[in-house]
Amino acid sequence: MSSTASWNGREAARRLRLRRWLQPGIGVKRWLLVAFVGMLLLALAGAHVIRQVTKDLEPGGAAQAVVDLITLQFLPFALRGLIIGGVGAGLVVLGAARAARNLTQPLRTSEETPLADVIYQKRFLARGPRIVAIGGGTGLSNLLRGLKDHTGNLTAIVTVADDGGSSGALREELGIPPVGDIRNCIAALADAEPLMSELLGYRFPGGHRVDGGPMETEPGGLGGHPVGNLLLAALTALEGGDFEEGVRRMNRVLAVRGQVVPASATPINLVARTRDGITVSGQSTIMRTTGIERVWIDPADVQAAEDAIAAIAEADVIVLGPGSLYTSVLPVLLIPAIREAVAAAPAMRLYVCNVAMQPGETEGYDLADHVEALSAHTQADLVDLVLANDGFDGDRPGSDEQWPADAVQLRWPPAGDEVPHLVTDRVASHAAPHHHDPERLAVAILRAWEREGQAMRRERTARIA
Repeated sequence: MSSTASWNGREAARRLRLRRWLQPGIGVKRWLLVAFVGMLLLALAGAHVIRQVTKDLEPGGAAQAVVDLITLQFLPFALRGLIIGGVGAGLVVLGAARAARNLTQPLRTSEETPLADVIYQKRFLARGPRIVAIGGGTGLSNLLRGLKDHTGNLTAIVTVADDGGSSGALREELGIPPVGDIRNCIAALADAEPLMSELLGYRFPGGHRVDGGPMETEPGGLGGHPVGNLLLAALTALEGGDFEEGVRRMNRVLAVRGQVVPASATPINLVARTRDGITVSGQSTIMRTTGIERVWIDPADVQAAEDAIAAIAEADVIVLGPGSLYTSVLPVLLIPAIREAVAAAPAMRLYVCNVAMQPGETEGYDLADHVEALSAHTQADLVDLVLANDGFDGDRPGSDEQWPADAVQLRWPPAGDEVPHLVTDRVASHAAPHHHDPERLAVAILRAWEREGQAMRRERTARIA
């Protein structure tokens, strides 16, 4: 059974590579045709020269016999042409393939990367829409895994409010912003993913969990720290403490498709107030808190990363989420410069709502509740489109106690005068319906961009000009 599945997988990969060679606009087929026409003309010229040289040879002589042998005159005319044509075609294909392989060898990330994939990534994906994704956690890395197969122009702007686990320990010991979500996003965009995810996510033994929370580390030791977190901390140190440059260097080292940037080079503390008037501080605590009424960041006037502002200004699509509403998406948008840049951008602004409620911060929330909270913390017209899941037929593994949350219900519209356009699609994973399916989500976003986003961006660009 496993051998059959393996063969089917190889066959599917072979068909995919063939389709990529035939992809319109990849810039290969036209030049192969030009080269073939040139070689055909050279062959005709060679035949003309041979004819001129041999026309005066003595019939039956030794020179004529050699020419007849080389040109296969002893074979029937049709068979002679078939053999010479077949050998010629084979040599053309072999030579072109080997030449292209050697010329593109410096661009290949590994010996196992097919040539068709290299050209597809470098040429076709480079023409994809410029997409900026804002958030953090599992939701953002899932989104990036889906989008990277459709465009190479990706920027992930990641929250720096995490204060738990390895990220929190490095933040406290070294004074750098949290690196865990940044590590996960870089791994998701790496060409060698999921191998790179496994490597960067490897935790040195010795850590432990407290009350089901994030992995706690050993003070002053390696226990519980993932390799990727330590690598980011080391690159920051090599850059003299410049966290933004350390992240840029990590992007280059791992040759990711697109770029991952922190929302700020300054660690942010997240604070929340509940409907009961209780103030709660720290992202890891807020994510387990119910009845949240308001969240804010400290310091409130933190400076945004320059790369983040530049990417937002040039974007075609800005995607908010998916991810924890109060602890992943809003901490980025609460940075004044980022919120203002998103509001002023000509791009289509799309909010991806979670497919399931999160125990704690969004327990009992439906779709309208999510959008109302987002608008209340930013501005009413910040979002143009809301993308929500409308497929609730996935597997439900384990018992009710193991199931993390109920699906977000599609109550619509939210309160307020500025109501964004609602788009629904089947974007939840069938195997894990409390998470988005990366490919389905990417296709739904690109479909919305093609249907509405391009016209929206042209209109806004003209208005700004």
